[in-house]
Amino acid sequence: LNRYKKKVKLIVFSSVVPKVYNQIKSYFKSNFGITSVEIKNLKLKNLIDVRVNKKQVGSDRLANSIATIDSKNNYIIIDFGTATTFDVLIKKKYLGGIISPGINLSLNTLTSRASLIPEINLKKISYVIGKNTNEAVRSGFYWGYAGLIDNMIKLIKRQTKSDFKIILTGGLADLYKKSINAKCTVDKDLTIKGIIKITRNLI
Repeated sequence: LNRYKKKVKLIVFSSVVPKVYNQIKSYFKSNFGITSVEIKNLKLKNLIDVRVNKKQVGSDRLANSIATIDSKNNYIIIDFGTATTFDVLIKKKYLGGIISPGINLSLNTLTSRASLIPEINLKKISYVIGKNTNEAVRSGFYWGYAGLIDNMIKLIKRQTKSDFKIILTGGLADLYKKSINAKCTVDKDLTIKGIIKITRNLI
């Protein structure tokens, strides 16, 4: 970084762990003299109209929304991260969202707490009724979360009386693309695209 520090004017962070972010922010400032800023502390009104308390929305979710949003379409962004989140965009308005337990986090919690359930890698299973513990757990998580996603999309449509384009992002996006009823697209780079868009807006 030393060879680039004269060119780097600002570091933009998307962080949901304030303690770690503050440590990194302090490191860059004290060692390189570079200022860091967290997305939620920026003025984003010209990029997105947030209709909820911005402080209560994760920076990754704001970045995803800013990467996606346009003035013509409505979107539901589903992010398969530590939590499974749903963010609702009506044109350029961010209406809020839903936070459900993360799939891998829930699976790891189950296997660590139940000694008779072995660790498994989550993958597609074509049938619902498992013939052994591994199959039963795999079915529960694969089809269970597919059902959760389908139902959340249905409820969002019912509440808003609107249709949406569905975008999946995060580690398990590809796994669920073909298992849910709604037509959807996958974009694994959504968060970084949002950060780039925000950064360009600052220049």
